[in-house]
Amino acid sequence: MRPPKARTWSRRGRTPVVPVSGKGSGRVSIAGLIATKPGRRTRLIYRTITHHGRRGERKGFREADYAALLDAAHQQLGGPIVLVWDNLTAHHDAVMRQLIDNRRWLTVFRFPTYAPELNPVEGVWAHLKHGLGNLAACSVDELAALVKTRLKRMQYRPGLIDAFITETGLLPATKPP
Repeated sequence: MRPPKARTWSRRGRTPVVPVSGKGSGRVSIAGLIATKPGRRTRLIYRTITHHGRRGERKGFREADYAALLDAAHQQLGGPIVLVWDNLTAHHDAVMRQLIDNRRWLTVFRFPTYAPELNPVEGVWAHLKHGLGNLAACSVDELAALVKTRLKRMQYRPGLIDAFITETGLLPATKPP
């Protein structure tokens, strides 16, 4: 619930103050992927989970949630998927390996151990956090709505998503001439 700091304008001598309650045990977890397909526009596919801080409520994504995201991507893209994944623990544990093995249409490669500069989705998260700077949401649900709105805006800007890929230095696969 603590917003990221950002710069803003104000009158000379009047420092702008954004009041934040400081309390709040909730969080919004996001999982996403960027999909490229030759001849089609680049897509951003994501899922969110809102955690309100209640006892027994899950705080983040589990293997089944990642599998559901991949199933949704497979359905939207209509073909086999080659996934290049970072080394988050949940991405390569035994349960996830079994879920991946059960999906014949999925081939998984991994980024090097710590290489966020190669992951174009990191650009999405940085852009999202920058866009939420100095916004003080009153509740976790309001924050979740803001996050979804900003991600939806990004989905309709394929040029921006292409820029996240270009920033990594990786090039999407194209058909040979």
